[in-house]
Amino acid sequence: MEALQMLFSGFALALEPSNILMAALGAFVGTMVGVLPGLGPTSAIAILLPLTAVLPPTQAIIMLAGIYYGAMYGGSSTAILLNIPGEVASVPTCLDGYPMAQQGRGGPALGIAAIGSFIAGIMGIIALTFFAPLFAEQALKFGPPEYFALMLLALTIVVSLGGASISKALAMGFFGYLLSLIGLGTMTNMPRLTFGYTPLWGGLDVISVVIGLFAISEVLNGIEEKKIAISMGNIGSVFPGLKDLKQSIKSIFRGGALGFFMGLLPGCSPAVTTFLAYDLEKKCSKTPERFGKGAIEGVAAPESANNATSSAGFIPLFALGIPASPPLAVLLGGLMIYGLTPGPLLFEQNGDFVWAVIASMFIGNVMCLVLNLPLVGLWAKLTQIPYGILAPIILLISIVGAYTVRNDMFDVLVALIFGVLGYFMNKFNWPVVPFIICFILGPMLERSLLQSFGMAFENPFIFFQRPISLTLLVATGIFLVVSLKLRRRTQSRIDNSGFEVK
Repeated sequence: MEALQMLFSGFALALEPSNILMAALGAFVGTMVGVLPGLGPTSAIAILLPLTAVLPPTQAIIMLAGIYYGAMYGGSSTAILLNIPGEVASVPTCLDGYPMAQQGRGGPALGIAAIGSFIAGIMGIIALTFFAPLFAEQALKFGPPEYFALMLLALTIVVSLGGASISKALAMGFFGYLLSLIGLGTMTNMPRLTFGYTPLWGGLDVISVVIGLFAISEVLNGIEEKKIAISMGNIGSVFPGLKDLKQSIKSIFRGGALGFFMGLLPGCSPAVTTFLAYDLEKKCSKTPERFGKGAIEGVAAPESANNATSSAGFIPLFALGIPASPPLAVLLGGLMIYGLTPGPLLFEQNGDFVWAVIASMFIGNVMCLVLNLPLVGLWAKLTQIPYGILAPIILLISIVGAYTVRNDMFDVLVALIFGVLGYFMNKFNWPVVPFIICFILGPMLERSLLQSFGMAFENPFIFFQRPISLTLLVATGIFLVVSLKLRRRTQSRIDNSGFEVK
């Protein structure tokens, strides 16, 4: 009851015209940022942070928070329609969203992505309101051994999302992990696999790699296939039908719940939770062979997890001062600039500010839905633009997106190289998803392993001596067995249906 009273008082502040304007501005800017590949909420918040110095703290943080969760909405648009993930977290959305667009169902895919994002976002904010202190306390129990076990659990995704050949999936996963090692060592800070080439010291940026593998390679494939347009048929209603909603509703709640609980863990960003949500949905499905060919559940689950993770990240930020993702790390800097110290005392000493920001997130999510649903029809018409016009635009957006990550032409070169690699991967049926998963998780796995050995004086049994890490390791074994059984079941159904799977 006390939480409800504080929330109502927060709404009284959040509904002031100036705060509503800031929430609307943040949601709008965030949506636009999400659509553009490479920019992302981290860069947008960092760019706008100095400009918010003229605003009161509440208005400034409301706007910056709006940019963060608004970007989670916008990232699905180009992922579904053009196979260009606006953010790394939107990569799983491409797997079924783009096939839906090719089948003339881009409208329903965008609609369910917006609806799923809204429902999961509201779920996350409700949980943020009532359970912040409890969840934040439990999240503190996660140390390096627990994170190592969690990353191993996440890596079981490679087995179930690796395409028809498990050997190819493992080879691509190893290749992704190997390339993630390029740059300065995690603990030693010494260059490795750079071959004396200085630009490689900073490593390969994941955004540039993703843009190359998905966007640029798709252009090369389209040119080879002499595409006329992505979709020549009717785009379908922008509002999902009853059948689509019935298929998606469980996926939305499963993805939202998974995304929220995983989002409580610092460092477990939407880029991780969306893959986990997609894999969970495939495991829960009675027809897993549909995934990768346009299953609407494959859009609903990761998009819901994406927004739920974003909302959950505010719990460790406000309650403990621990940012769960890069955008929240920049937001933490904004709080410090205004003299607001996150932690348990923040709720006591600056309760009006905290509850106003939480209440504004309810308002901002409604605004994101209102902004996105009318734009769905406009975005969906992109699929009918002649490919001869659209392909150069995609290439231009991709190059600009790769450059803006670090303002370095080396990242553009990386995107182009991986565009060619992605083209040949598709051509010869080498799965891209295991590569991306291991490229993202590799540094996290290495860092947590080395930290675990450091805190245990190189005792390898530390992972079995801590209850949470032991539980996660057991779960990893169970998930691995389930994934292998699922592969066999899916493959037998595909063989019987006559479909060809890459």
